Amino acid sequence: MLDEKVLSMQDEIVKSVQECVRIKSVEGDPKGDMPFGEGVQRALEYCLQLSGSLGFKTVNLDNMIGYAEYGKSDEMIAVLGHLDVVPEGEGWTYPPYEAQIHNGRIYGRGTTDDKGPIIGALYALKAIKDLNIPLKRRVRIFFGLNEETGSKCVKHYVDKGEEMPVAGFTPDAEYPIINGEKGIVTCKYKRLLNQGGKFILKSIKGGTAANVVPDYAEAVVSVPENGMKEIKKISDEIDGINIIEKNGSMIIKSYGIPAHGSTPEKGKNAITHLMLFLGKIGFTGDFKEFVDFFNKYIGIELNGQSLGIYSEDEISGKLIVNLGTIFGDENEINIEINMRYPVTKKFDDFIGTFKEKISIGKLEEVYLRHKESLYVSPDTKFIKKLQKVYEEKFGEKAELISIGGGTYAKSMKNIVAFGPIFKGQPMVEHKPDEYIEIGSLMKNVQVMAAAIKELAN
Repeated sequence: MLDEKVLSMQDEIVKSVQECVRIKSVEGDPKGDMPFGEGVQRALEYCLQLSGSLGFKTVNLDNMIGYAEYGKSDEMIAVLGHLDVVPEGEGWTYPPYEAQIHNGRIYGRGTTDDKGPIIGALYALKAIKDLNIPLKRRVRIFFGLNEETGSKCVKHYVDKGEEMPVAGFTPDAEYPIINGEKGIVTCKYKRLLNQGGKFILKSIKGGTAANVVPDYAEAVVSVPENGMKEIKKISDEIDGINIIEKNGSMIIKSYGIPAHGSTPEKGKNAITHLMLFLGKIGFTGDFKEFVDFFNKYIGIELNGQSLGIYSEDEISGKLIVNLGTIFGDENEINIEINMRYPVTKKFDDFIGTFKEKISIGKLEEVYLRHKESLYVSPDTKFIKKLQKVYEEKFGEKAELISIGGGTYAKSMKNIVAFGPIFKGQPMVEHKPDEYIEIGSLMKNVQVMAAAIKELAN
């Protein structure tokens, strides 16, 4: 009965997803009472207006986060999603903010991450309401506004002492159920340089973000005429290095393979291979010290062995270290590092050792940000309920997954990631031509309706 009701709402669901995707909600500069910019604010206003038109109570909490609510009871369950999107980037076949439909797919930025799923959750609750299915707990559908760049929206909700759910999920990852997420540390360090010698670093750059394996890096090095041949010979020894001679300098280009910072083994780090190359050049002084330190303690390792911070567990695997960015000139160099530690380990287990090693390189901390690991026991009652829903809907065992990435589940108690990506589906979020298949969208709404019903009783 509930599945049939959901299917009867398909045209309405698709139309609402399209209307929301057409709002360009990339985070912008604060403007007046809009802390995340005008586009994100319009997306929130749209979803709250839509929620009201569907018969739900709505709350806008200081334009930081909003929610739709249904039911009356002392306890509340939550579905936590977000309306902010990453920039569209280049390479689209279809316009990123027109939500065009082609071959049964809605194309556009945010269709999968996360506008389609959270609007789907709203209609899942509407189906329950229209059928007058009794619930023992209230339900809140949250519209977050800052998931892509820090989750300040949910932090605001929590810091204000607002009500916490007794159970819930975020449809912003994959099925079956993600009950473990590694802890994440992102940090930036700088070193001042006082160079001398025949080889001088003029500039260095690489990477776009700490949590991305960089696919390109380059260094410009001032080289004496008799040193050109030496550098060209070294370039033949390291794969992915290209040398260009220009005005008494060498532009050293390093090419890698991009990957998410949680799975660096799937990529090739252009920065770390550039540093290997620079370590073979006859630098002296501060920059030589920096390069030697880098190659000794970080190098091309992915798991922190030389830093002395390696750890692993059976649930989530090994600690991960990704060198994401490097920027510098003759006088200063900056690096950003992203680390992800196993779900059963603690921040304090390794951070002291890490800082001790970093100090050897005479690096000064610019910032260090930490998100604790998340682990919800398989024996937790609401995990069992989500497993029941998954197994009934998909006819297979609901395995529990631990990941290196981070979701909204870390931001609010009693939340785990559940959907929307089915097994075998490609990951299209953050990519050109992001889409959601209409069939997958409707299946997700059916699953979420069943999950809401189960968790609320």
